[in-house]
Amino acid sequence: MKKSSFVALVSGTVSGVLFALGMCMALLPEWDAFTEGVVLGAAGIVLGIITALIWCKMEGLKLPKMNGKNVFRAIYAIVAALVLGVGMCMCLVWGQIIWGTLVGLLGIIMLIALIPMIKGIK
Repeated sequence: MKKSSFVALVSGTVSGVLFALGMCMALLPEWDAFTEGVVLGAAGIVLGIITALIWCKMEGLKLPKMNGKNVFRAIYAIVAALVLGVGMCMCLVWGQIIWGTLVGLLGIIMLIALIPMIKGIK
């Protein structure tokens, strides 16, 4: 494993855990830690961005250009992840198993569609 991949793996994992723990703290009323959760979640997001920047620097890659196509891809990815999350909430929180499964599958299909959208089909 290359050094850059290991650094990205470790710091990406830490940022993901910080973000997830922060969101749990903020969104679970039983924990009564909304403000602390928002701070921890924001720290996870910032560390994730720093991880991406450091990895690009270590790999010698240029940062992605901010053009319309990349902005659309990012918005599409966010919407797809939200659709998957709504499907999970429908199943686990609201008890709508059939509709939740269908919405979750739609989110998974939308996320899979990102692969040809970014890499292209040859």
